[in-house]
Amino acid sequence: MSQLQDNINKANGYLERFEADGVLNHINGEARPAADGETFDSISPVDLRPIAKVAHGKAVDVDAAAKAAQAAFAEWAAMPGAERKKLLHAIADAIVARAEEIAFVESMDTGQALRFMSKAALRGAENFRFFADRAPGARDGQSLYTKDQINITNRVPIGPVGVITPWNTPFMLSTWKIAPALAAGCTVVHKPAEFSPLTARLLVEIAEDAGLPKGVWNLVNGLGEDAGKALTEHPAIKAVGFVGEGRTGSMIMSQAAATLKRFHFELGGKNPVVVFADVDLERAAGAAVFMIYSLNGERCTSSSRLLVEASIYDEFTAMVAERAARIKVGHPLDPETVVGPLIHPVHEKKVLSYMDIAREEGARIAVGGGKPEGFEEGCYVAPTLFTGANNAMRIAQEEIFGPVLTAIPFKDEAEALSIANDVEYGLTGYLWTRDLARALRFSDAMQAGMIWVNSENTRHLPTPFGGMKASGIGRDGGDWSFDFYMETRNIAFATADHHIPKLAG
Repeated sequence: MSQLQDNINKANGYLERFEADGVLNHINGEARPAADGETFDSISPVDLRPIAKVAHGKAVDVDAAAKAAQAAFAEWAAMPGAERKKLLHAIADAIVARAEEIAFVESMDTGQALRFMSKAALRGAENFRFFADRAPGARDGQSLYTKDQINITNRVPIGPVGVITPWNTPFMLSTWKIAPALAAGCTVVHKPAEFSPLTARLLVEIAEDAGLPKGVWNLVNGLGEDAGKALTEHPAIKAVGFVGEGRTGSMIMSQAAATLKRFHFELGGKNPVVVFADVDLERAAGAAVFMIYSLNGERCTSSSRLLVEASIYDEFTAMVAERAARIKVGHPLDPETVVGPLIHPVHEKKVLSYMDIAREEGARIAVGGGKPEGFEEGCYVAPTLFTGANNAMRIAQEEIFGPVLTAIPFKDEAEALSIANDVEYGLTGYLWTRDLARALRFSDAMQAGMIWVNSENTRHLPTPFGGMKASGIGRDGGDWSFDFYMETRNIAFATADHHIPKLAG
């Protein structure tokens, strides 16, 4: 039996429970169907086969989940940080124990290659461990002295929070949002993306099996226009963490205005990778290829605009095209596959539409440009490189969110910086140069929340993660996560009988 067929058989075994029981909501420690019994299908992008019936939660389900989170909040918030630390480490241990199951289910639900999803499951455990270790000190603050007064600051959990996660690498991104919320002492209502809901069900199950009290973590599946809207409007929910499209982020802000919620948004990106002629071209080409074609290009931090110094433009884009043409497209459970099918036919149609847009705008398709040969079934798109482009084109301005790269030449540093910043987004930037002074100047002037110099995206968890402009509001990572999920308070103690002004007598 081939490794692929063996993996398919394993995946089918893991999916049997979802095919039989569906994907239920999870409220106050109980698996529940939607209150009205409605469901929707989750399909596999590999062959468009329905793999589960998913509970279609609506306002009544969100209300039940929010009330459960509210009822559980006081006890969870009062639990000593050291105890929360033990629980979160137990969840991490349980994730590791079920890492294969998580990876196989996620690959079939999202189309992401198993080689990446196996790492994403373990990264989820790492996220829990990272924030577990910070739980004991989450409430710590400062002592601030002045004449006749001592000020003591501390942090307290904000309350029940809503977490709305996207369909790309949903397991890892759910842990990235939920782990710090729990470590801070918040309770959670989680609404996963409707395109990839399966591993969210596994995650809450793992957490409660590891000892998480009932009601601390609640799950409601549904669509943005019903479950999502109800969650953002609910008065018991004090903050909303959202990862997704900018238009949806704007809608969430509008919906939640009446309840004055706090927001953290990680939104879209059209991230530049800027390559100067003085670098090791092999390394830079390898990093550029990795950051756009790994994870099917369905990642907010992908380097989807390739800005290359004109003197090496033809040579460098040829190197990228040669590498892109050799990328293995295939079934996500094939160990050799790098690019699997995109998440859903709706998204596949969107990504493929940019092939015609590129032709109409006058760009050249150096490699790819449509569905790969032999993959007519499923949501497959070939790794694609557009050359001969300029930054005014739609292919350079709009987030395609697929394995599609737009290459643009620049003549000098000033033009490179102008092109890099000339988009509505500002999530990440990548810079390749051996000139230290240029690296410092350029990175300081780039309009991006995160910049990597002479590197692909290598995350260090204590660092801040987030974007500028239309790419988001707020930062995750390290204590920045606690700044979102907690309120900072100041308590002032008089240390002497200071003068108190009299208003009468």
